[in-house]
Amino acid sequence: MPHDHPHANRFTVAHPEWVAHATIYEVNVRNFTPEGTFRAFEAHLPRLAAMGIGIVWLMPVHPIGEVGRKGTLGSPYAVRDYFAVNPEFGTLDDLRHLVQAAHNLGMKVILDWVANHTSRDNALIAAHPDWYQHDAAGQLVPPVADWTDVVALDYGNREMRRYMTEALAWWIRETDIDGYRCDVAGLVPTDFWDDARPVLDALKPVFMLAEWDELYPSGGLTWEEFDSDTRLLEQAFNMAFGLRLHYLLDRIAEGHATLPEIDTYLAAEREKYPPSVYLMHFTSNHDVNSWDGTEYERLGPLAPPFAVLTALLPGMPMLYSGQEAGLNRRLEFFDRDTIEWGDFPLQDFYTRLFRLKKTHPALRNGDRASHLLRLPGPPEVYSFCRTKGTAAVLCAVNIATEVQLIPAVPGQWRDLFSDETLTLFAGEDLPVPAHGWRVLAAVEPAAG
Repeated sequence: MPHDHPHANRFTVAHPEWVAHATIYEVNVRNFTPEGTFRAFEAHLPRLAAMGIGIVWLMPVHPIGEVGRKGTLGSPYAVRDYFAVNPEFGTLDDLRHLVQAAHNLGMKVILDWVANHTSRDNALIAAHPDWYQHDAAGQLVPPVADWTDVVALDYGNREMRRYMTEALAWWIRETDIDGYRCDVAGLVPTDFWDDARPVLDALKPVFMLAEWDELYPSGGLTWEEFDSDTRLLEQAFNMAFGLRLHYLLDRIAEGHATLPEIDTYLAAEREKYPPSVYLMHFTSNHDVNSWDGTEYERLGPLAPPFAVLTALLPGMPMLYSGQEAGLNRRLEFFDRDTIEWGDFPLQDFYTRLFRLKKTHPALRNGDRASHLLRLPGPPEVYSFCRTKGTAAVLCAVNIATEVQLIPAVPGQWRDLFSDETLTLFAGEDLPVPAHGWRVLAAVEPAAG
């Protein structure tokens, strides 16, 4: 990435030091354990810390509305009370205990925050009807037509903005959380987030993740075509969803796009953002799993190699509840549907990737001194090197049903998944398994 991005001075958000090598893990508390509680989930924290997870993202923890409720338990994004904990999950003290336990293990915790809308039985509707949007007939309106269990707040109301900012600050003061993942952040006016961020940072340095990423036409947007996720990242948010890459990987797996289009994506992101900007990459999350399908439905045998890409391309990797167990079903969104963990068949796979992400200098987020170099090879292989000084990581993924060969990069390398040390010379070929990957970390330059 260039060091002199023409619009870098627009992006003034300060990143806490602890996010530089972080991986984020999304927790579906309802379905994580048979109990579906904070205390039961807390028992998994040591395992997640050992995997290399740096940030634990809890899906909404608030009481859920009953009016218009979908399913038996309703959507966690239909918030009935911004200052309370869903009693299904436990108590406020249980949440405090979870946060402290995560901190003791060197992890941070962020809460999912729904600022755009509330449930239809939130007490604010009766107390402050002017805080909500209404149609021409004076009726409350959902932000999206089929979101029938929620109604939209009106950010033209300054009093409501003050209330929402105080609610955000309250959870930091009361539970010592470390930031927020903000639901449909782009549906809320950017200036609200810009105003709220310094209030939160005055309490402690926070990390803010925006669920937003405007899909743009092939080739990307120019800086004259600003979109809302750009503005969100300028002052308010540390990171946004990398939905562009997510959908591109889906299309490649479907045969509707090709691997070189990843280069087009990366070039567009370099045009759009300076190196300091973080994007979050993933193969699944709660929405994708429940509504679009599991990574195995969408990506088939390419699910593991594409997980390697999301972990090692520039950006922060994210893992959803159950992926390390090879979760291969869509979790019910409005009802209890406990994850079957088995013997965690993919835990070692993800642990190797995330520990490398956590420790390797070439994989640091937002680092102007690190570089990505695309490597030559057959069209069925996407391979690249990320370097910082003499430190380097080589990644290659193969979408073909046969072994593919790529030109070796001379040097001494440690294979992340076999633990072998390889000495490669110019003129050699490096095999990449069918529907597989190679991840090599440089040890020292090869002789000769």
